[in-house]
Amino acid sequence: MDRKIFFDAIRRSVFRGSLNEEQVEGTEQLLRVWFDHYADQNPQHLAYNLATAYHETAHTMQPIMERGRRSYFNKYEPGTRIGRMLGNTVRGDGYRFRGAGHVQNTGRRNAQKATDELNARFGLDINLVEAPELRLDPFISAHSLFLGNLMGWWTGKGLTDYLDEDDRDEWGDYVRCRYVVNGRDKRELIARYATQFEEAILRAGYERTIPRTYEPTG
Repeated sequence: MDRKIFFDAIRRSVFRGSLNEEQVEGTEQLLRVWFDHYADQNPQHLAYNLATAYHETAHTMQPIMERGRRSYFNKYEPGTRIGRMLGNTVRGDGYRFRGAGHVQNTGRRNAQKATDELNARFGLDINLVEAPELRLDPFISAHSLFLGNLMGWWTGKGLTDYLDEDDRDEWGDYVRCRYVVNGRDKRELIARYATQFEEAILRAGYERTIPRTYEPTG
């Protein structure tokens, strides 16, 4: 994929004319991980993942921690409806396991899921439950975005549930993809980002290939 064409296109569209060094570096890091490990997927997957990262990182394209006062995260505490859904069991889990990364990996259960999957797939020895700050590591965060969205870590729904190359409803598919991460929240906005990223990806000559570091993603 021609990086210059791609970055020129997203500068004009997604980033509305201004693309800073931090945003370029963050996007380039995501692209490196993608082409090393996920290049056999269709371009719409990449487009939606980049759109998710753009939204969930407050447009920085860098892994970030969910923002808010400490009291804001009481809604994630054990015994609350959201806390139970997130698998939080210890007092303080709401804040400790607040969202982190390119996609906001939130809760004890999701930290354990990412730990198990990434260790098994890449031979790592990480423990995101014991060290939740590692969710901000660029490598771990990028894989949590790409693999988590593909396999349905967050909601049980994955990108393949909504993106079908043979039967495309471009806008509707991207709108429905938000169910992979967070229900209906900002789904039209993120769909718009995805269509802009897709246009740039295709203009830059994206071709599906065997990943440089091949690991089956099915």
